[in-house]
Amino acid sequence: MSQDLTVDYRTEPSQYHHLKLTFEGSTAHLAIDIDENAGLRPGYKLKLNSYDLGVDIELHDAVQRIRFEHPEVKSVIVTSAKDKVFCSGANIFMLGVSSHAWKVNFCKFTNETRNGLEDSSAHSGLKFIAAVNGACAGGGYELALACDEIILVDDRNSSVSLPEVPLLGVLPGTGGLTRVTDKRHVRHDLADIFCTSVEGVRGQRAVDWRLVDAIAKPQVFKETVAKRAAELSAGSHRGSGQGVSLTPLERKVEGDKVSYSHVEVEIDRAKRQAVFTVKAPAAAQPKDIAGIEAAGVTWWPLAMARELDDAILHMRTNELDIGTWVLKTTGDAAAVLAVGEALESNRSHWFVNETIGMLRRTFARLDVTSRSMFALVEPGSCFSGILAELAFCADRTYMLDDEQAATITLDSFNFGLLPMVNGQSRLARRFYEEQSAMDAVRDAAGKALGPKEALALGLVTATPDDIDYADEVRIAFEERAAMSPDALTGLEANLRFAQRENMLTRIFGRLTAWQNWIFQRPNAVGEKGALKVYGKGDKAQFDLNRV
Repeated sequence: MSQDLTVDYRTEPSQYHHLKLTFEGSTAHLAIDIDENAGLRPGYKLKLNSYDLGVDIELHDAVQRIRFEHPEVKSVIVTSAKDKVFCSGANIFMLGVSSHAWKVNFCKFTNETRNGLEDSSAHSGLKFIAAVNGACAGGGYELALACDEIILVDDRNSSVSLPEVPLLGVLPGTGGLTRVTDKRHVRHDLADIFCTSVEGVRGQRAVDWRLVDAIAKPQVFKETVAKRAAELSAGSHRGSGQGVSLTPLERKVEGDKVSYSHVEVEIDRAKRQAVFTVKAPAAAQPKDIAGIEAAGVTWWPLAMARELDDAILHMRTNELDIGTWVLKTTGDAAAVLAVGEALESNRSHWFVNETIGMLRRTFARLDVTSRSMFALVEPGSCFSGILAELAFCADRTYMLDDEQAATITLDSFNFGLLPMVNGQSRLARRFYEEQSAMDAVRDAAGKALGPKEALALGLVTATPDDIDYADEVRIAFEERAAMSPDALTGLEANLRFAQRENMLTRIFGRLTAWQNWIFQRPNAVGEKGALKVYGKGDKAQFDLNRV
């Protein structure tokens, strides 16, 4: 991708165009105030508080800053700084001029950002209130749905709506459709009416239909929201202390190599392949809270997670034709295990808990990325504890069996401390929670497992010797590169969440399958498709055959 079109996910509040973040005691105020002239790409204006990827990048960063820099915050009020409009959702003209890949990747990152609100609520005690003070449509309502509670101003005009089907010929695909049913338990027939109507639902009916939690008249709206935020803060289990400043992330791009302190990515364009190498700590890491707090943003698990997360997003958005990601590690496995021990023994501390959350969300981002992933366990590797999760994220893992063979060591982080979005550990997913297999790997925890032991336990796919290893891996990569990327995306998404489903896997599954398909259909994106003619005064023309 040409450099001028490269998307950079790194930002900080002084660079924001669209959000205003303020703090008042235990409550943060996140105001949506989108600059219509500051779209990430040319060709559209972000009118009516509509958003594009640039807005979501700021939202992701803002929530990260609340998590790490403001541990005193227990509740977040998400509202609008504009009059009579909360958020009108994803900018339709942006979608109309975007490529198919851009639309799908935009929806995926938007999903992950909203999932992150729910993740922080569940694991960190950080509660979110959507103070809907105007029209709230499409992706704007999907943002509200991701909050713990929704309070709607009862002014006879403000409403919530998911108008994508009747207006655009697409789905409320960034989690809206799924959260209406799975999270808010809106009855099937009422959800059908809601998702096929343009005008939306307001006032008491929105409460009766479970679309919002409460309504309040304009004169008491702010007071009602503030009171509920204080109540949520009082019930939060989030700890407090001195915040940790998220200093700018340093990244160097030289040709086809992307480098950070603890992560490197090397791209082989001829093979359509990228090698991700994650490095173990190079220096001794603190074991107690005082040392961890002193290390702050440089503490290896947080620094590594931030870098890996940025590398995933950079590659996923900017390198669409690099279809195979090779996952490697290097360094001292004992150092990685020692960090795991420090994390687990201090996990009740807010900063440690937030760092575990960052690791959890970063590995989960790998799980839902539409790339083939192969892990290579080779001499010098450190697939142990936290970093063993990289091997279990992979679609296949090859382990070289020679005299200098690396080992794999399991610890508590492999048994549920870093779950996938479905709440299941990757080992439990791997073994379909079969008791005998899980008992065997639990009994092996803490042991340095060589190729034969790892293969016997089912932790790796194959363990070729030094004569066959290079050829077997090469053939696997070549075969993968020859297959249809579309078929592989569907295959991988199904296999990675093969057993246990929940709201989040359904959100990503529906994006991968239904929305991915709908975004390519003429009824949505054809010359007379609904998404293409919106706002132009023309009527959409549909192929009326059901498929």
